[in-house]
Amino acid sequence: MKHVRLGLVGLGNIGKFHAGYLLDKKISRGELAAVADSNASNIEPFRAKGVKAFATSEEMIRSGEIDAIIVATPHFQHTTIGIDALKNGLHTMIEKPVSAHKADAERLFAVAREHPKQVFAGMFQLRVEPRYQKIKKLIDGGDLGQIVRINWIITDWFRTEAYYASGGWRATWKGEGGGVLLNQCLHQLDVLQWLCGMPASVRGFCQLGRFHDIEVEDNVTCVMEWANGATGVFVSSTGEAPGTNRFEIVGTRGKVVLENNKLTFTRNDADMVEFSKSAKSGFAKPEVWNVEIPFADASNGHAVLMQSFVDSILDGTPLIASGYDGMGSVELANVLLYSSLIGETVQLPLDSAAWETKLNELIANSTKQKKVVKIQSDDFTSSFRK
Repeated sequence: MKHVRLGLVGLGNIGKFHAGYLLDKKISRGELAAVADSNASNIEPFRAKGVKAFATSEEMIRSGEIDAIIVATPHFQHTTIGIDALKNGLHTMIEKPVSAHKADAERLFAVAREHPKQVFAGMFQLRVEPRYQKIKKLIDGGDLGQIVRINWIITDWFRTEAYYASGGWRATWKGEGGGVLLNQCLHQLDVLQWLCGMPASVRGFCQLGRFHDIEVEDNVTCVMEWANGATGVFVSSTGEAPGTNRFEIVGTRGKVVLENNKLTFTRNDADMVEFSKSAKSGFAKPEVWNVEIPFADASNGHAVLMQSFVDSILDGTPLIASGYDGMGSVELANVLLYSSLIGETVQLPLDSAAWETKLNELIANSTKQKKVVKIQSDDFTSSFRK
């Protein structure tokens, strides 16, 4: 194979975004060969451009027209379509979340391991954002010392009632499996555990439908503790305006803050713990250096990961993010909500069966009736780079 024929299933906001750069030939040695969507009006424009169009993923997967699939459907379909694609010999790229819940992710991963010749990738594009790569370099290089505290307030996800009414699956237990944690914050949760590792225990405080007429969480405050004693707080909301986005990591050698598109590093001249032990004065502090760390403007991270997917298929090069890398963010989204619903601190790893049982109860007991309305087309791409 010298060229990858890509099939895209799901032509909502993110699906159309992927289709845009693929049709613009932004991916070397890869082309959009086919699309699938149950809404005929979504696929007709692609058929007019010479792209094969199918009403279902099953038809496209078995058509012989594609070598790889991009799954960009509502959350619960990620697992079933991913499994079907892998079993039928297709390389598979899953949009976030890799599955709606941990137990489904485990099922998907089990099939992926049974088909090691297929490339199994996840779309976690913030990992190639220059600002987060700079933070990772500080952590991995030891410049921050041992991490002692993490705080992320990301409440600038403001969404209106019209947003939630735009799709019958949105903000429902059955269609989405969660709210702000699983939908808006999934990439931030991925970055959090990519940079700092998974916490050992969490306590979530999640409010269901606090600001909107929905049944899932739209306002959360979560407390986390890591095995080394580091603590963290994660705060998010889709109902707060104007909102805040401040990411702060404190280590024994200093503090890094990402806010207002600026990355600042306050570096201690000495490790604060060692300084405390050796200082002769009760009020002494380590001297500090204040540095603003420049970072390049972000490119299209989705296209970067898609190119990595194609290159891995053709050349065997390592993926930037595999599908397996999606477990951390799904588990965090699940466990933070689960902790809140049962009113207890939960130790990780999460018991996937316990959350699946709870989620199925929420689905079975749901009485919310959604009225779906057509809304104006909005540019949602600014949400990619929070």
